[in-house]
Amino acid sequence: MEYRTLGKTGERVSAIGIGGAHVGRASTAEEGIRIVRTAIDNGITFMDNCWDYAGGEAEIRMGKALRDGYRQRVFLMTKIDAHYAPVASQQIDQCLSRLQTDVIDLMQIHEVIRPDDPERAFAPGGTMEALLAARKAGKIRYIGFTGHKDPDIHLKMLNMGFSWDTVQMPLNCLDASHKSFQAKVLPVLVERGIGVLGMKPLAAGAAVRDGVATAEECLRYALSLPTSVVITGCDSLAIVEQAIRVWQNFTPMTPDEMAALRARAAARNQDGVLEGYKTTHRFDGTINNPHWLTTASVTV
Repeated sequence: MEYRTLGKTGERVSAIGIGGAHVGRASTAEEGIRIVRTAIDNGITFMDNCWDYAGGEAEIRMGKALRDGYRQRVFLMTKIDAHYAPVASQQIDQCLSRLQTDVIDLMQIHEVIRPDDPERAFAPGGTMEALLAARKAGKIRYIGFTGHKDPDIHLKMLNMGFSWDTVQMPLNCLDASHKSFQAKVLPVLVERGIGVLGMKPLAAGAAVRDGVATAEECLRYALSLPTSVVITGCDSLAIVEQAIRVWQNFTPMTPDEMAALRARAAARNQDGVLEGYKTTHRFDGTINNPHWLTTASVTV
């Protein structure tokens, strides 16, 4: 079972991480707790979450799962949506409360998906003020950002003059054929020593549903990239056990295997038709809650 270094942080984390959104979608709270604890009991240490997943239920479930000594066995990440410092500060405190912890290892700005999101985050009174204050107060340890829309927005965020600890983005066999994060962003992260968090390894399930690849092939492909962690969604015990098996038995794909899989994917993914998170708003949680992004409201 492979553990990797999370960029310049030096933290050692499991190459597979558990996605918090799917923990929130599990059939019951008890099932969500079993998913998290099964993963940890089998060596997975990286936990993903977000303030808005399942209306906060995903963090609540994970917080319950991390009781009884489990918190000390994981590297805990979550995300906030607000681009206005007072709201962001409230969201950080709510994350701490739901997750039942005094400190979150990694806090990320969620859904950096609009061309002006970098400017919003770094504006006076923006998200970064809240994150830096929280880090100074000992509430969080590391700072990163995430997004799924356009690699050029990621590059803009990377050039805002801040030393990011991590960056999260879609990395899968479909990505290479349309607005590729692998081609544009991944080399920059590797060069700068920033922790690479790959998400949507199955392209939100589309790669498997459309017959491009099996779930196991998708996970192997993402794990064969220079990722620190590949975060995969597990909404049942069967799915988390599948991820554990792939991780435990992982051998990297050869360059020829990866190229063949990309070619197969490209033939089915014209103009990003299978990557709805890039081409539609269906995956944009913040689009339905614009008040999180403005100074119009400080209520969360």
